[in-house]
Amino acid sequence: MAVTIPKNITNGKDLIVISKEEYEALMTLKKIYEFQPTSSQKRALTAARKRKKKGEALTFSEFKRHLDLTD
Repeated sequence: MAVTIPKNITNGKDLIVISKEEYEALMTLKKIYEFQPTSSQKRALTAARKRKKKGEALTFSEFKRHLDLTD
């Protein structure tokens, strides 16, 4: 049996069909792995990006050398 999906429903985009069980499993994974930063984390990230833009950030290698954590 073939099912024809009208193009106006998909707006010309690809369509993927999965079972309800597979969809629910995917939604469970999304809830588990999705990161939602707090307001303070967002502020810290913004500040870090500004420092990096100014050239005030260290690379990981520089950070290790600074702490004298060579391999």
